[in-house]
Amino acid sequence: MSKKLITAVTVCLVSLPLQAGPSARGASSQRHAVSPGLAGLPDVAERAVLGVVNISARRRTRKQSQVGPFFNDPFFQFFGPPQQRPEDRAQREQSLGSGVIVRRTGLVLTNFHVIKDTEGIQVTLKDGRSFDCKVVGSDPESDLAVLRMHKPPKDLRPIPMGNSDSLRLGAPVLAVGNPFGLGHTVTMGIVSAKGRGLNPNQYEDFIQTDAAINPGNSGGALLDFQGRLVGINTAIFSRTGGYQGIGFAIPVNMVKNVMSGLLKSGRVIRGYLGIRIDTVDNALAKALGLKRAGGVLIRSIEHRSPAEKGGLKAGDVVLELAGKRMPNARVFRNRIAAMGKGGVARMLIQRGKRTLTRQVKLGERPDLSKLRPGMGQPKALPGAKARPKGRLDGLVLEPLNKGSRQRYRVPARIHHGLIVTGVGPGSAAARAGFQEGDVIIEVNRKRVRTQKDFNSAYKASSSQVLILVQRDRRTRFLMLRK
Repeated sequence: MSKKLITAVTVCLVSLPLQAGPSARGASSQRHAVSPGLAGLPDVAERAVLGVVNISARRRTRKQSQVGPFFNDPFFQFFGPPQQRPEDRAQREQSLGSGVIVRRTGLVLTNFHVIKDTEGIQVTLKDGRSFDCKVVGSDPESDLAVLRMHKPPKDLRPIPMGNSDSLRLGAPVLAVGNPFGLGHTVTMGIVSAKGRGLNPNQYEDFIQTDAAINPGNSGGALLDFQGRLVGINTAIFSRTGGYQGIGFAIPVNMVKNVMSGLLKSGRVIRGYLGIRIDTVDNALAKALGLKRAGGVLIRSIEHRSPAEKGGLKAGDVVLELAGKRMPNARVFRNRIAAMGKGGVARMLIQRGKRTLTRQVKLGERPDLSKLRPGMGQPKALPGAKARPKGRLDGLVLEPLNKGSRQRYRVPARIHHGLIVTGVGPGSAAARAGFQEGDVIIEVNRKRVRTQKDFNSAYKASSSQVLILVQRDRRTRFLMLRK
């Protein structure tokens, strides 16, 4: 998906007049009573704005300062290139977004991108009072951060947390924010989808809503009609940078898990299997010989990983995790992460024509940002020359023998296969991800030892060829389109 089409913005909302209904003019107990349905919306909104704050801070920058009331949103591009001031400032105090009070002790939830690279963070309540804050912890992968107010007042009105799993398609919701210090805004819409993801490598499980979302309210609250927090507003899908009817919020059940980790240890400790996975779509299901799409294919397994120790193998298809069907790789990855280090993943898998159960004790997910690009990639020894034995869709293959083992450092535990000694630039093999030094072990679940084995299995396959390769102590599946 093009970055131009996704603009993560604060959820600023077209203000709805919050007229006090009859209940608002009655006794205090009646004023704050929460009623389901449209009649109770003024009560819900009046309570919600007390728990949503504006967040401002100083953000360091080496660029010239920019003018305009909306440019400060970290991911907002709405009015085109902003104007610039002639002077160059190292710091600028600015309104960055919104936050949600979740505890009377002064805990505030917001987005990571709101407080990234900032100092001197302050939150401002509805009545104008401001308080300094410190960052308890942040998690870039889920785009969440937890702040703590310094000397919070005793009259804070935290927003109670709900259950995002209970949300249904079409459920009405309110989006509340406090953008730019101009006052609170509230809009209404429905849940238009669940389980959305924008980045396949992030931990995302967005609630999609059509509540009007515009710049200024990243970190604001998404509420159900009972006034309970069901999400933290985070992003919009847009071609222009402005609201176009699709907004995204982090579900509160994921928020609870992340917040718990940040409060306990200052970081989120996610569960780790040590595998690479793909969603089993129709094409992959056909190549695997499955009756229907669905489930998660294990493409590769890290050496000495929890998955390897737990008996999983490349080519296994995970059908269920903890008794629940796995519709795609994103859901599976999020569930494994949420189980945490030491959790036990109970899986129903399909291996060939057999259905098996496996229980794997999870490790701790390593910090992938510390891995260098290209680490562990196999390389031929200096001066080595490949001896082409066959070409097929860009692959140059050679039998596995003593000489080829030495040149490509093939582990002794690999007893059979063909070595890829060349990949044609721009070929189908290159697009599939083949690399020089890969050892082809299987083609469409059939073992290959010779070029003849490979050609026979390749010829018998349909337009999709599923190939199991060994690379850098890991096995993985690659899909070659004929």
